[in-house]
Amino acid sequence: MLVITAHPDDVDFGAAGTIAQWTAAGIEVIYCVVTDGDAGGDDPSISRADMAVLRRAEQTAAAKCVGVHDLRFLGYPDGRVEPTLGLRKDLARVIRQVRPDRVLSPSPERMYARIGASHPDHRAVGAAALDAVYPDARNQFAFPDLLADDGLEPWKVREVWLMASPQADHFVDVTDTFDAKIAALRAHASQTGHSDGLDERIRGMLGRVASMGGLPDGRLAEGFQVVSTA
Repeated sequence: MLVITAHPDDVDFGAAGTIAQWTAAGIEVIYCVVTDGDAGGDDPSISRADMAVLRRAEQTAAAKCVGVHDLRFLGYPDGRVEPTLGLRKDLARVIRQVRPDRVLSPSPERMYARIGASHPDHRAVGAAALDAVYPDARNQFAFPDLLADDGLEPWKVREVWLMASPQADHFVDVTDTFDAKIAALRAHASQTGHSDGLDERIRGMLGRVASMGGLPDGRLAEGFQVVSTA
């Protein structure tokens, strides 16, 4: 299973409860983070280079909270990601290396009901990830040097799960992994350390998602749009 995100912490806000369930069931999950989040945080005394190092370390610590130990950072500049051919190639390379049946990524669509989930980098990475899944990773004639020079055979991903989609159609009950999700979020201290009431805010958000998915009162859920790409 491959998770592709724009920034450190994106997966923890969007899917850490689900990831914790997958790893507990013995599913290997690998993270690919496109930027280092160097434009994040509120402290101007921290250089952007230092922020990038810090956020890589925070994402690595957060990943451990939900059972993920393989992380790959692409080092793109935070806030300036575009769905270029270069990004598509880099993501196709990772897909061919990992050979996942499922990819989880941001939605390329804007969610007007929750605008913060639709950062331009999220949408750009979502678009590039879908293009990397189809057609790039499976087509031997797309970026032929991936095969000729790197020996990476084409790979067909079976399905893509989109986070923060305005058309969510699949809801995962994460009530039992809520604590792991919060631990992962708190590992991003440069981003969440100053957030009063983080637990309550996330619990409220997940409760609303659970209601959207028809789960019983008191349950918590993460929502996704599942796209068949077989």
